[in-house]
Amino acid sequence: MKKQLLSLTLMLGALSAFGQTTAADLFTSAPQSVFPLLDHNTRLDMVDYYRNGMSNPSQNQLDGRSSITEMTPESLTVKMTDSSAMQIVDLKGSNGDVVAVISTVATPGLDSTIKFFDTNWNPLPTEQYFTKPDLKGWLTDSGKQHEMDIDMQVPFMLASYRIDPATSTLTLTNNLSRFLDKEIYDDLSEYFIPTLTYSWTGKGFKAVK
Repeated sequence: MKKQLLSLTLMLGALSAFGQTTAADLFTSAPQSVFPLLDHNTRLDMVDYYRNGMSNPSQNQLDGRSSITEMTPESLTVKMTDSSAMQIVDLKGSNGDVVAVISTVATPGLDSTIKFFDTNWNPLPTEQYFTKPDLKGWLTDSGKQHEMDIDMQVPFMLASYRIDPATSTLTLTNNLSRFLDKEIYDDLSEYFIPTLTYSWTGKGFKAVK
């Protein structure tokens, strides 16, 4: 009887794992509007290539080349063009899974945006899950004392985003050094925080102090 119960438990566990949605599933099921450069069949091919250890890129709608650079059950990163990339992450939410999509472009410093969807690809309000820090949010204590001078020399912030699939931690990396004149950045660098970290609570990303 115990063996039968153990076998049933293992079988149910296997079925449960089999039924879980993966980042690859989300990538291939996404509407064309989310990945306008990649049609459905191309995305299926890209997943197959990666799973089989093949590094050949796929042609996108701009006649460029795209390829998956990282894939785990929870996360998938794809190099869209030579100057852009996207990351999909399946986050476990308090009221069901939430899909985060990070888009990063080189401007020339890397700059990211993030959007959220449910697993059926219905858009969710970004402000419900993440509040983008303003320039002041990047300043050290000493930087806040020079906020007016910094505002005059830094027209906007450049930051790249990445979610660690193992911890669901969102890290924002300061990329102003790739945009500002070197002399200006060297003068201001001590006033800026290099990275900002946010932890996933199940309901949204919360800044880690």
